[in-house]
Amino acid sequence: MKAVIVREHGGVEKLLFEEADKPRIKADEVLVAVKAAGINHLDLWVRKGVPGHKFPLPMIPGTDVAGDIVEAGPLATGFKAGDRVAVMPGFADPLTEHSLSGQDQLSRDYGIFGETRNGGCAEFMDAPARNLMRLPPHMSYSDAAACPLVFLTAWTMLKKAGVKANDLVLMHAAGSGVTSAGIQLAKLLGATVIATAGSEEKLEKARKLGADFLVNYRQDWVEEVKKLTSKGGVDVIFDHVGPDTFDGDMKLIKWGGRYVTCGSTTGGEVKLNLRALFFKRISLIGSTMGPKADQIEVWKLLTSGKVRPVVDRVFAIRDIREAHSYVESRRAFGKVVLDATQW
Repeated sequence: MKAVIVREHGGVEKLLFEEADKPRIKADEVLVAVKAAGINHLDLWVRKGVPGHKFPLPMIPGTDVAGDIVEAGPLATGFKAGDRVAVMPGFADPLTEHSLSGQDQLSRDYGIFGETRNGGCAEFMDAPARNLMRLPPHMSYSDAAACPLVFLTAWTMLKKAGVKANDLVLMHAAGSGVTSAGIQLAKLLGATVIATAGSEEKLEKARKLGADFLVNYRQDWVEEVKKLTSKGGVDVIFDHVGPDTFDGDMKLIKWGGRYVTCGSTTGGEVKLNLRALFFKRISLIGSTMGPKADQIEVWKLLTSGKVRPVVDRVFAIRDIREAHSYVESRRAFGKVVLDATQW
């Protein structure tokens, strides 16, 4: 089968087009003919490498996948050839202690397609039947492939931070996949959203998703947020930027506020004032992916139309290098998706 393979870390030239063996499925798995694959920052990290972290290369990237089942194992109950499906990106042994308690993402064997097991940038992909979600007739493959990781991540972050009606939530990087999902979900929970972005165009798109207040971070965004809150601060900070925003965030968070993060695109280290942390009773919350129950819950919100996919551009998979460069340029608003039928 045709596949994109990363054999060593580096620039977009490390995304290689090769012939690979078609996966052989286990009894509880299915073989999916891939129609679309979403690009996440995780795909960039797998390709570029992360200091101090070892990825199991070679790897077929592609965490978010949608397509058609072409073969189902005898124990892949509930699914058959021809079913249109999306693949949950995270997986773990269902019999671990954490999985049995409903926190599968805490299992030591937890993995992610495209990071620890071959993903969807190929003609075919194998996956356990328990990782499948059905596509409703109205949902396109590209829309489906734009959703699983970012909506799971955003939903779990908001739940862990205890976001509720009337909370004031500061959400950074509105143009990112996670925050464009998070804005919609926070509004669904009844929160008031302050969204930041680096251009007026992105801020206008954030407004259309439901953001109540808009702040351009290329200005003095801390002062702007202070004005919006009459110096009262915010209840929750939703972040995956890291060092570039952390100091300002600590100035803006209310007493008893919650700071939740799922990433650090501007670096891995920040300076933390512990006195401010305990005097203000601030909760710092780390979040990566989320439990399967959250994935199912947020998928129902998507398929029922309560929230919607945000797709910026669809590239042919043969143009995956250009697509990676586009994501890295930070010009996108929402998700970039690969059409996996165009090799």
